Amino acid sequence: MRFLITAGPTREPIDPVRYISNRSSGKMGYAIAEAALEAGHEVVLISGPVGLKRPRGAAVVPISTSDQMFDAVQEQTRNCDVLVMCAAVADYKPVAVFTKKLKKRDAKLSLELIPTRDILASLPKSRKYFVVGFAAETESIETSARKKLLKKNCDAVVANDARIAMESDENQVEIYFRDGETKKISRASKKIVAHELIKMFEKRLTKKIV
Repeated sequence: MRFLITAGPTREPIDPVRYISNRSSGKMGYAIAEAALEAGHEVVLISGPVGLKRPRGAAVVPISTSDQMFDAVQEQTRNCDVLVMCAAVADYKPVAVFTKKLKKRDAKLSLELIPTRDILASLPKSRKYFVVGFAAETESIETSARKKLLKKNCDAVVANDARIAMESDENQVEIYFRDGETKKISRASKKIVAHELIKMFEKRLTKKIV
């Protein structure tokens, strides 16, 4: 199978030296990529800026901004069996990017932000590949995950508590499938969680093919 996996944060520039981003380390996405490779699958990894070693054997597409992530996903989904959207893509970006560094002043500074393009929502409703979304929340985790599953037309959504997962080597997740099935993976290293997720996705894809 060919896995297309997104990982890490995006950086939305404010000026040549500043940007809006988040605390995503990319560890979960990279662990999923490594688990898929170890299971014998082909992997394309679209990665935001992270301080991690590239998984050996993966084709890595480096990006920085949400727009670059959007374009890369649109390009790579033309030939994939599973899309795993694990990246923490910024929800907003500045309306305008200053060409010169903003100087510090005593007065307040306001930035006008606009929503970034929604990658999951942009995917065609009729498609041949399996789509996995991720929902990192701090409250109402199940409700948010089920809402995302339907609204974004995912085949599955992996939900986790961002307070546990963010910048950590561990994670615990609940997986919600379109057919109503729910699975849980107890708190463990992200590598262990990744291997369990790959097994679930393989099982789903095998059923779909049969």
